[in-house]
Amino acid sequence: MTVTERHALEALRDPALNSAADGHVGGDYESDGYGEMVLDGTEALDVSHAGGEFQELTRGLLGDFWNSTSEGARGKRPDYRTFRDRSTKQTAAFSVQMGAMAEAYMVWSFKHRGTGGKGFFDSDERRTREEQKRSCDGEDTKLLTVLVLDVFRAEKTSVTVAPTDCYLTSALVRHGLIPCSPITPKAAVTVHALHLYHTARQRCPHLSIQGYVKSLCDMHGVPFHNHRSRQFSIALDVYLQVLAFVSNLVHRAVQRDQPDWRLKHSCPPCTYKLQDEPEMRFAMLFAQDGNDSLKRVATRILDGDIDHVTASPPTSERTFHHEQYLTREFVDKFASERQTGHSIIDEDSDGNLCAERWKNMKDNATQKMWNVFDESGVFIAVCRHGFCLLIADMVQSGEQSKYALAVTSKLLDAFGSDLGGGYDIGCRFKTTLATSELGERARSLNYTSLVNAFHGHAHNRLCQLDNLTTYVEGLGLEDLEGCERAFSKSNALASSTRYASIFHRRQAIACYFEHNDEMEVYANLTKFLLNNYKQALDTLSNGRATLDRLMGELGVTDPATFKIWLDEERVYLKSLVREPPEETLQMEYWQRLVSLAASRQDLETILSTWTIVTAQNVAPICSDSSATRKRETARRHAQENYEKDLKAVQELEGRLGITRRWVPEDEEWQAAARLVANRKYQRALDNVERLVVSRIFELSKMNQSGTGYKLRKHIGKALQTRLAAIRAALTQYNTAAKALGRRTLEFDEVVEYAFLSDFDLLRDTRQDVSTWPWASPAARLAINTYFKLCRAEEEVVRLNVEIRRVVTYLVDEDRYLRACEALYQDANPALAYQISRYRTIRSRFTPLHLRSLEKISRLSGFNGTLTPGVSVSRGVGDSAGVPKRVCMDAVLSSPPVAADDGEDDADEDADEDHTTTLEERCEVLQNILSVTMDS
Repeated sequence: MTVTERHALEALRDPALNSAADGHVGGDYESDGYGEMVLDGTEALDVSHAGGEFQELTRGLLGDFWNSTSEGARGKRPDYRTFRDRSTKQTAAFSVQMGAMAEAYMVWSFKHRGTGGKGFFDSDERRTREEQKRSCDGEDTKLLTVLVLDVFRAEKTSVTVAPTDCYLTSALVRHGLIPCSPITPKAAVTVHALHLYHTARQRCPHLSIQGYVKSLCDMHGVPFHNHRSRQFSIALDVYLQVLAFVSNLVHRAVQRDQPDWRLKHSCPPCTYKLQDEPEMRFAMLFAQDGNDSLKRVATRILDGDIDHVTASPPTSERTFHHEQYLTREFVDKFASERQTGHSIIDEDSDGNLCAERWKNMKDNATQKMWNVFDESGVFIAVCRHGFCLLIADMVQSGEQSKYALAVTSKLLDAFGSDLGGGYDIGCRFKTTLATSELGERARSLNYTSLVNAFHGHAHNRLCQLDNLTTYVEGLGLEDLEGCERAFSKSNALASSTRYASIFHRRQAIACYFEHNDEMEVYANLTKFLLNNYKQALDTLSNGRATLDRLMGELGVTDPATFKIWLDEERVYLKSLVREPPEETLQMEYWQRLVSLAASRQDLETILSTWTIVTAQNVAPICSDSSATRKRETARRHAQENYEKDLKAVQELEGRLGITRRWVPEDEEWQAAARLVANRKYQRALDNVERLVVSRIFELSKMNQSGTGYKLRKHIGKALQTRLAAIRAALTQYNTAAKALGRRTLEFDEVVEYAFLSDFDLLRDTRQDVSTWPWASPAARLAINTYFKLCRAEEEVVRLNVEIRRVVTYLVDEDRYLRACEALYQDANPALAYQISRYRTIRSRFTPLHLRSLEKISRLSGFNGTLTPGVSVSRGVGDSAGVPKRVCMDAVLSSPPVAADDGEDDADEDADEDHTTTLEERCEVLQNILSVTMDS
């Protein structure tokens, strides 16, 4: 029994003490002894149907204790602060203490470096109150009681506050606890519980804070309350800020705190260049693309105000800063007035042949939808190995060119010349980049805009000849589809970021990609190199035999012939881009002549129509004036149409220099009629192609692993409708083709088309395409086989370079970080331990890399070397450089926190404190009644 319970019980037992309390209990109880007699059993408690007797009895027994409790419940002062006010003050208070908290975290981490996975209550941190009091004898040390939330346990406990602790928060962090309040913390979460959630969240982005906290409450055997989720969210933010602060300290200690250092050294195979490397056309390959899955609903939409929604910039006190994230201000520097509310194709229409095939080239149809969201998605850039380079928020728009321009500009600043950037609309972006302010710089640095492999097959054939990965020299076997692979995993973040704040959305996205780079991409780096090497060797082995056979069938002796054929196809297709101007005028003239003949016939029909008047119908005709007016109006309209068509014909005759008007018997008339029929044929072919394009993409989406059952069912129904539409469009095409004597298509043949370039060879109606040597199926297969062999040879050269870079990086990085760790081992062992943890983030995967490298060396076609080379970068912070010790004392100092914020901070836990007090007092009352009844 506690001291409080004992005093309360003595007050109940002693009449003198009872008389000191408030004597009047209620109207039904005339003396204080009544309650005592009820407890003794000498009197029965009068219970009425109205109720309230037990409340009056308890009030009389507890006296001031009851009054203070009731007043505490009713006396809570109103709080007029907004959530932003609280968040701002809380963030500011935590910020000034972050240095001390980070230092305390490093001390705690160093102290528990060998304890394994013990929880807070299983370690020596948790002691009884008596033991802590004994340890505090003779020292100026205080005790702080907080509610500790661990993975498997939660209870109130006391921790020591040493004289060296600058703040209560740093005292808690020194014990492995992250506080939920910056000034007077009443609750704290253990580092183990936060680390578990943070790690699990990166592996399973669907895991929410509320779901995790509910799971903890289930394991603790207590009910869930909403304030627990808020407390955990605050503690998680503080924990991540502490980790970021410690990471910055480590980067400064190892001299890697220069601007864009991480970007310039993110991918060892791409950036760790060595001496005496062979020349490659592309110094670095990357892909960039936008994704609209990670949208965030605008705040005003959540409040019910849908009108006048504008992009709301993040508040300064809660802005999330990360080196991967491009700021809105930086991105907006590349925007122009033409780009407002439009996507790339709308900014400068230049007749791009691929525009109609890509939705992100024409954003007008979805412009209104973006107004519902503040951030409508993300735009990222990844290297060819999958490392995320840059992230930018797309704000109330689709894929505007400013995002791609901003990313390209940043990468040009970081990596310089000879970059190759893949983009699903890279053909259009090439024109946009050339006409932008960045164009001259991109040309001087030899930047190349490329088209991804998968998306490239859906582009126009003429575009493929210039941009398809198969035909681009120096590209190797790279498909430039890294963004699609990244989005297939990052889409799992959508559910938890859709209604998050700007700060927490960016925090979740940045943490996810950072974890993915270190734990997924880097872990599978040498596996990527191994698989690509195998693919290149298989392509060379099988492709050479196939190419020799095809060259024998075609009678080709020199492989250079295939390059000539490709150039001939390019010239041929360019001639089909636009109709000759003279033919266009002739077709228009023919159509005007047809219209003129029709309008003349209509006019003559009206003028030749007579109404015969007889004695029998003269009266009705004279009385029906409306019929007369209708006939006159029809005559006037026919006359106007004839005169309009005649004027158009006369104008075209002047432009074409025609001295005698064509008639159907003329040869010119018949030639123009054939041209018009060809145009109908082209349009029928376009319709068939459009439907087949939709079918191809729906089939690919239906086979995608992330597609749910309902979406697959919807796509299946759409495919059934699409097949019916293809049959109807094919009937129209065959009708137009028969009129021209062209080859007709069968339904089974069309639905098996896998490449849209097959349609482009059907377009020419001026000459027979089969006369060209490169148009036969065998020739086209030989061309593709030849260029795939060329790309496979380039891939082997690039892989040999990248493999040696990785080997050298593994050696140099481990040596450099171990030397940095030794520099601080004596003066600052806690910081040295953090450097060792920073080293082990990647060194844990070294055994995996060594095994994969060994497998590469055993490949029959491997012609590279695993001997480490010499890095060309030996500057400050480089793995091949010489580390130097940096003074860290000034970084860890923290200014004192103003005491005026204590009252505001105390109110953060007012609801929880009041609930806890009521629970404790009710428990005391229950104990009193139990003891009394037992006596």
